Amino acid sequence: MGVTRFGQVIRVRPGSVEAYERLHADVWPGVLATIDRCNIRNYSIFRHDETLFAYFEYVGGDFAADMAAMASDPITQEWWKLTDAMQEPFDEREPGSWWLTLPEVFHTD
Repeated sequence: MGVTRFGQVIRVRPGSVEAYERLHADVWPGVLATIDRCNIRNYSIFRHDETLFAYFEYVGGDFAADMAAMASDPITQEWWKLTDAMQEPFDEREPGSWWLTLPEVFHTD
């Protein structure tokens, strides 16, 4: 199994920046456990004004299955109800996706 790197963007709604950052300052343990169980590593979210940039590495063998497992987790669903209400997705994202996945144009180790 290799590592697949992901970069994604979404907007945080005006007026929700502080609440979004407060929520992420104390991420629920169940959410973190699901992220780990679904083979996501080195996950970070950065912010510039109202744009969020997420980076993570996927180390599993079936991304679609792991993302389906994450989406079916009740704790993660509750977390997403809170975070999704604070976000504005980009129109050009893939159908069925919430965040817009960016193409990787350069990488070096």
